[in-house]
Amino acid sequence: MSDSLLSVGLDVGTTSTQLVVSRLTVENRASSFAVPDMDITERTVLYKSPVYFTPLLGENLVDGSAIREIVQKEYQNAGIHREDVDTGAIIITGETSRKENARAVLDALSDYAGDFVVATAGPDLESVLAAKGAGATELSRTTGKPVLHMDIGGGTSNLALIEDGKIVRTGCLNVGGRLIKFLKNGEITYVSPALSGIFERKPGEIVTITELYELAEILTQALEMAAGLLEPTELMKQLLTRETERSWNPPNGEVVLSFSGGVADCIGSELPWLQFGDLGPILGQTIRKSRLCQGQYALGRETIRATVIGAGSYSTQLSGSTVYCQNVRFPLKNLPVVENSSKIHEGSVVLSVPGIPSPTYSQVREIAGELAKNQPPELYICLEADMAKALGQALAARLPQQTRILCIDRVRVGEDSYLDIGEPVGGAFPVVVKTLVLERRKHE
Repeated sequence: MSDSLLSVGLDVGTTSTQLVVSRLTVENRASSFAVPDMDITERTVLYKSPVYFTPLLGENLVDGSAIREIVQKEYQNAGIHREDVDTGAIIITGETSRKENARAVLDALSDYAGDFVVATAGPDLESVLAAKGAGATELSRTTGKPVLHMDIGGGTSNLALIEDGKIVRTGCLNVGGRLIKFLKNGEITYVSPALSGIFERKPGEIVTITELYELAEILTQALEMAAGLLEPTELMKQLLTRETERSWNPPNGEVVLSFSGGVADCIGSELPWLQFGDLGPILGQTIRKSRLCQGQYALGRETIRATVIGAGSYSTQLSGSTVYCQNVRFPLKNLPVVENSSKIHEGSVVLSVPGIPSPTYSQVREIAGELAKNQPPELYICLEADMAKALGQALAARLPQQTRILCIDRVRVGEDSYLDIGEPVGGAFPVVVKTLVLERRKHE
């Protein structure tokens, strides 16, 4: 027996904005005599919007009203209504991932994008979704080889190191095709602050093709360092985003390189350097001639659409099926995750705990007794271990009947994250784990 969810993904990036609609097929993998084991077994893209240039007010402030018009138009083109949408994510990426942009998009779409479509951003999440949407995780799983995926967009390059089909490390560099913009006569209209100390030209000056190739070579070297093909220098450290400047270690040994993003479409192409009024075509051609493409490499099955495919098809997971729910109205949206049980009285939060594999009855009673202290009016708990139903029942026995209780398991999540939880599907709950780390740029 199978069920399905309708999922929407919207990617508002430095250069482009796109929307996809996907169907997620949910099936019970267990036998009829076993506890249900619900899983998303198929992800089918039903509709892809055209690629729009991201509408901006000024250089990097997103035009929320224009984004709303795009979503409204593409919902109509896809033949769906907001009440049809079960899950999904809005991903605000690259240089547009600033807090004021998140607010603008949220405000514009608050009554339109559907109860379960949410705004998220952050380079870690972008790296994961792009790698999955481009097929890099599948490439690693089917070949058994480690894969380093690079999603090279307008403002940033999101990195994901994949081993045996699992993402083991993510990172992000301020490397992209739209870090500099210019007119057809070569007059510069924008230079990203990320290029400070690397490229000294300013808006209003005329840039030459030679200077652009020199800049592309420098940015490509930073990618080569991140891939372990050159010894890392201060250049890589300077271009790593603040979230990953201390955590990105280049892979050891040979890896397959995988590429997506708008710049990936320019790898190997012969597009005129003035085609888009940015560095994209030159950066793509420079990458093609670099060490990055001298060994094993592949373009993603999706390039410019990789992140939005990931948002629409891979942002949702399912909880375990041995869950407990009492008096809860769905969907639950934007619940902050806490790891300290003392914070469960600070409003609507989700307590994330590892739990105990195969707990004894006395262990469940002890945990429930501790959590039931002070009689909280609601208690939402997310466990890694498969013990949600037993814990929920123990809590219900200790708390007033009107208490809202939800215990789900098989979901790993930490603080600095938020959860959306939807109506149950086949006994499991669809969960969107959001890392709302909206990067604040150094020039703000």
